[in-house]
Amino acid sequence: MYTHEEKTMSDAIAESRTAKNQRINLRATERQEQVLRRAAAATDHTMTDFILDSAVEHAQRVLADRRWFSASEEQFEEFVRLLDAPLPSTNKFDKLFARPSRFADPE
Repeated sequence: MYTHEEKTMSDAIAESRTAKNQRINLRATERQEQVLRRAAAATDHTMTDFILDSAVEHAQRVLADRRWFSASEEQFEEFVRLLDAPLPSTNKFDKLFARPSRFADPE
């Protein structure tokens, strides 16, 4: 079984070996282009690889919380059990919520 980092690394290696046959066009300001060129050069990447790697990494982070996760029947039952279990003592919360709010309108 791979860790997240190992899988990401192997995905990156596989993607670098895959032929790139899709075109993505975009416009940038002169300043944006200069920043991208400098960053690509600083990391010893082509501008295309730098932009794609950065964009894909960001996209994967954005999508990470929106993916489906699978679990065995036992894992799901444990998950549900933990969700249904009573919370630890909420005495501190009860005291906090009983105090008047500093943001409430004075009456």
